[in-house]
Order: sequence, then structure tokens, then C-alpha cells
Amino acid sequence: MATKTPGIDQKLIRDLAGILNDTNLSEIEVEQGDLRIKVSRQATMVQAVAAPIAAPAAVYDRPAPVEAAKPSAPPSDKIVPSPMVGTAYASPSPGSPAFIEVGQKVREGQTLLIIEAMKTMNQIPSPRAGTVTQILFEDAQPVEFGEPLVVIE
Repeated sequence: MATKTPGIDQKLIRDLAGILNDTNLSEIEVEQGDLRIKVSRQATMVQAVAAPIAAPAAVYDRPAPVEAAKPSAPPSDKIVPSPMVGTAYASPSPGSPAFIEVGQKVREGQTLLIIEAMKTMNQIPSPRAGTVTQILFEDAQPVEFGEPLVVIE
């Protein structure tokens, strides 16, 4: 009488590998009696490491390049900051003209924009009279507390 040695069921292994692919699992393990089969997907991790670059000393002896002059920021007393976190709107409704435009003269208390916060539309008034020189937000843009929105000179 010939004894049959249990071999590895390749169909079972292929089925398990198919389950890995279908479910995006990284490994699966099955046990049947004394037989235990574990199929795993080997993930390759790549870690980039910056190596120091040897450079001739002459490179370090060169004078630093001169930076171009940066435009000066407007004085803080000319900036209208966001009084809250929300979404800034330039007009009262889609398709309507904007509240303000660059070059426009505004009076104190005039609405500059609307900020929607917690489903409430908040009109943001001009803190002073003057001329709008910059609009620093785009329509429907999220804004943070204190973020510069408009420059009035």
C-alpha cells in the first residue's frame, strides 16, 4: 500500500495570491490541519538619503549673489486683515459685480467683501476712507484670521 505525502496545493496558493491582489492586502495566512500557508506581498520601501557633496574650496570663496530688490510690503496700517476664518467672496452673489476694484475710492464703513463663516454671511466694512490699491484674495478663497485681504491707502 503506497502512502501519499501531502504536497503543497499550488491552486490554493494561486487563489490566495488572487485574494491579495483583489483586496490590496499585504499578507494572508490559511491553516488546514497541520498545513499552514502564508502568502505575502513584499512591499519595497525606498528611502532617499542625501549624501554630502564634496566641492572644491574655491566654490565657498565666491561672493554670494546679490538678490533682486524685493517689493516692499504695504504698511500694516493700510492692510485690512480678515477678522475671522471662512470663505471670502468679492461680490454679494455669483454673477454680481464685485464690491470693490483696484483704484476705487471707498468710504469708511463701506462693504469691501463678504466672509462666510459657519453658514453665516458676514459683511466686512472698510475701517477707513481711501483708495483700494490691492485686493489680496480671490473670490471664494478660504481665508485665515489675520490674513491680509485688501490694501487701502
